[in-house]
Amino acid sequence: MKTIGMIGGMSWESTVSYYQAINQGVKRELGGLHSGKIVLNSVDFAEIERLQHIGDWDKTANILTKAALSLEAAGADFFLICTNTMHKVADEIAASVTIPLLHIADATGDQLVADGIKTVGLLGTQFTMEQAFYKQRLTEQFAIEVMTPEPKERALIHSVIYEELCLGDINANSRQAFLTTIDSLFERGAQAVILGCTEIALLVGQEDTHIPLYDTTAIHAEAAVKKALY
Repeated sequence: MKTIGMIGGMSWESTVSYYQAINQGVKRELGGLHSGKIVLNSVDFAEIERLQHIGDWDKTANILTKAALSLEAAGADFFLICTNTMHKVADEIAASVTIPLLHIADATGDQLVADGIKTVGLLGTQFTMEQAFYKQRLTEQFAIEVMTPEPKERALIHSVIYEELCLGDINANSRQAFLTTIDSLFERGAQAVILGCTEIALLVGQEDTHIPLYDTTAIHAEAAVKKALY
């Protein structure tokens, strides 16, 4: 079994989901008392969030690069950045180490292609929904058309992520707002919707809608299990 490196803490609420999903996946595959070999470097999200919102992505890359180097030094065979948004600086981080990065958009793209999805809606932070780093990767490498919500919907989703979900606050009104946005994306032609922030699955699940949802936390964790074992 390979050792999985995880850069977590963005937020720790979703890092818990990663840790649980990876260990459950290893147990499912190997049985008995097996669990994942994991090295975790959990950063202080308050520091990262402040830098995100003032646009200092170079400093965020420096912080996560140090975390990646620590994972490599601790014996990780590959690593995950346990957040969608910080894949904005994924190339810089990956270039700092010799162990490979398992990119969250690649894991998601592989699953979408396997399921025959050609057009998909994307929920996430405003950084993820509005900037090119995530959407462009799905389009260029997987030939998937990516749709995003309307501006007011994007602003609401962003605020719920940072002001509620990252604090562990699960609000029924916010869930309904997300479901309304998911319905709107489907009506505009999306075949499915990516939950493209690792906290969103804490609020919305497949049981809440008939529209196919792609939970990036679960998909990324499952890809890590397969890479660790096979």
